[in-house]
Amino acid sequence: MYVIIAYDVNVARVNRVKKFLRKHLNWVQNSVFEGELTKADFEEVKLGLNEIIDREEDMVVFYILRSEKALKKEVLGFDKSKIDEII
Repeated sequence: MYVIIAYDVNVARVNRVKKFLRKHLNWVQNSVFEGELTKADFEEVKLGLNEIIDREEDMVVFYILRSEKALKKEVLGFDKSKIDEII
């Protein structure tokens, strides 16, 4: 499955969330990650985030698609997520 994760968390937890998600997905924008995950990996990501966030204050949104091919993506401006730009 292809997953896009957007989050809005307290500044005290932002770096922990970002560091955790970088282990599993590609960073797209400040609070957005995307990538291919197995069902087991997706469950691991949800469990890990649940341990980091405060459910009374923070929000994480998961957009789930069957595959990356099901996604039509357009970027206006500089695309920070381009992997081929990394040296």
